[in-house]
Amino acid sequence: MTLTLDAVLRSAGIEPAETQAIRHAFVREHEDSGAPGINANSTDAEILAYTCEQSAKPRIFPAVLPRLWVVFMPEGGDRARLWSVLENRGEATNDGARRTFDLVATDLLADLTGRLVIGWRSPRTWRLNGPTAAAYPVLEIADAQPVPFPGFDWLVLDHFQLQAVMREHRYASWRTALSSVVGIYLITDTRDGRQYVGKADGAESIRQRWSTYATNGHGGNVELRNVDPSSFRYSILRVFDPATPTRVIDEAESHFKHALDTRGHGLNRN
Repeated sequence: MTLTLDAVLRSAGIEPAETQAIRHAFVREHEDSGAPGINANSTDAEILAYTCEQSAKPRIFPAVLPRLWVVFMPEGGDRARLWSVLENRGEATNDGARRTFDLVATDLLADLTGRLVIGWRSPRTWRLNGPTAAAYPVLEIADAQPVPFPGFDWLVLDHFQLQAVMREHRYASWRTALSSVVGIYLITDTRDGRQYVGKADGAESIRQRWSTYATNGHGGNVELRNVDPSSFRYSILRVFDPATPTRVIDEAESHFKHALDTRGHGLNRN
């Protein structure tokens, strides 16, 4: 049974009927407007700006458009490599010849960006309705390139990034590093600035502790159960060798709770 784009979209919670697919072509300029085109060396910002501007003629670009645009880049012949999934927040301008849209990148299929390649059966067609594109075959899902571990002092993750670190192959070295230490970490709710100081000690490494946050958002902490983890930011305050006595780690945890006042104005209860 052939794997199709339909299965990939649905695995990410994307309904094909609510999307359109675009495969850009490398051109020097738009045929109808003379505006600059894109090429293999174009930046993400340039590709996004290029995608935002479309023809106002309904026969070229539909008048009514879905919320999600799944955008691919050309890769010779009938291949198309995933660039990004964009959210269409509506038409921004329309001068009768050109329309611009308020498009923003989403996290949907982010783990497959640059890795997912589908067969594009109609090389001359650059835009497809979602259900049509969904039937196209997946030709390749390339291995993810490893992401270098930045070091404990420079590690700052939002909740989505934390989930990626805990599951994706490209972050294997990060998981190894986090498995090698215990210590004190900080969770900041970026909506209101409140902070939570936590610890991983004994047989529980920072990786094990953070895996629970990636899974359920609160890690079993009463203080965090009623807070939406999507706004959390995770960082490390201090690391210790796993052989460090629990007493030493407890003292460090108490110090940071006092220094950051997370009992009085944060999310720590004790």
